Amino acid sequence: MSFITFKDVKKSFGGEPVLNYVNFSLEKGGIYGFIGRNGSGKTVVFKLMSGLILPDSGTILYNGENLTRKRRFIDSMGVMIETPGFIPHYSGMKNLKILNSLSAYPVKTEEICGFMTRLGLDPRNRRPVRTYSLGMRQKLGIIQAVMNKPELIILDEPMNSLDTTAADEVRKLFSEINKEGATIVMASHIAEDIESLCTRKFLIDDKTVRECE
Repeated sequence: MSFITFKDVKKSFGGEPVLNYVNFSLEKGGIYGFIGRNGSGKTVVFKLMSGLILPDSGTILYNGENLTRKRRFIDSMGVMIETPGFIPHYSGMKNLKILNSLSAYPVKTEEICGFMTRLGLDPRNRRPVRTYSLGMRQKLGIIQAVMNKPELIILDEPMNSLDTTAADEVRKLFSEINKEGATIVMASHIAEDIESLCTRKFLIDDKTVRECE
């Protein structure tokens, strides 16, 4: 059985169609790359996949469950879509601890510290997130998406604002998490991310989605 399935999915905003009769299926355990020009609908596909918005028509199945009957955020899912949002006057560590406490699958503080240290963030630093650079915020967003070991991880342009060293480490992290069983769905304008990580690739164009060769 497919892990995620889109069947004849349509979505419009203000009467303007963004997606029209989208059909594709993803199997559990892969790394899937979605590419497309700006405004092609990548973020909309990801919001539909995560249950953050509902389609106008069609069906979206997650592990056989119909997500189109009501908007529902899946418990075992990590998401980073668009600019990561955090409480600006709290430190990175405090933000992650709050998010961890809200998770259905909380992890130990030591594990959060391990993720921060690996990606070059100091968990002991009380510096408020409002003073973070774009790259630091991006790292924090990646950590919040993966730290609770979700079975599905959805990432919209995860390498934005990362330097080469950080991007290489994040790619290694994604590969390790995938080998541990997580399914990863990501969009990236960086060809290396898609080519080096993804087992299957999809192009979003002309309001639909098709698999690339």
